[in-house]
Amino acid sequence: MDKALDFTGKVVIVTGGGKGVGRGITECFLAAGADVLICGRSEPETLPQSGGRTALFTPCDVRDYAQIEACVEVAVQQFGRLDVLVNNAGGAPYAEAATASPRFSESIIGLNLIAPLNFSQIANRVMQTQSSGGSIVNIASVSTIRPSPGTAAYGAAKAGLVNLGTSLAVEWAPKVRINALVVGLTETEQAHLHYGDEEGIAAVGATIPLGRMAVPTDVGNACLFLASPLASYVSGTNFAVHGGGEIPAFLSAANAKP
Repeated sequence: MDKALDFTGKVVIVTGGGKGVGRGITECFLAAGADVLICGRSEPETLPQSGGRTALFTPCDVRDYAQIEACVEVAVQQFGRLDVLVNNAGGAPYAEAATASPRFSESIIGLNLIAPLNFSQIANRVMQTQSSGGSIVNIASVSTIRPSPGTAAYGAAKAGLVNLGTSLAVEWAPKVRINALVVGLTETEQAHLHYGDEEGIAAVGATIPLGRMAVPTDVGNACLFLASPLASYVSGTNFAVHGGGEIPAFLSAANAKP
């Protein structure tokens, strides 16, 4: 392993780290030698493991400020420090903007924007006291850079998350670096709910220049880079992990002869 990607002795919190993209992120940090604390509203049936290491779980609803404080306190009490926070927890069910209730929209923005802000604020308090500071990685989405029909509030919240990082990177420098990952379509254990069967998943993957959807460890590896010394001069930016984006629809619709 490259020494710059060796996280031995480093402590990482991954919100929503027990499933999907979050689990892949957790496994990557475990494989790199980190001590990883994951949190969520319920404990996963099996804790993430990799490299002979197992993640520690603590219950936490990231929408509750007091529970966030308790989660960070668990990390500090258990491991003595906090080096990396990955704000991964989030998401949204399909809802048309014309009929979505105000309460629904507020809850989506709360989960995808306010919760990461609050978690970052509490983690920053610890990181600022450490000589080595810390790194915060916010998991955003391609919904920040293209339309997000059916999940409009989610897209707006994720766009806000990207902008939030640019401000925090200024306020909390030089001790703490903050970056966002703009994550594209990702194949997780729940991919069939969004894209259909294997044929549907393959068809969606074909719309991406690299010919497939991401897998969770693709996102995890990008997190390792941004949290590592290799990215020591990278802060306040958004880092695209989307396989080249999406092939423009007009290319398949046009009938002009070359």
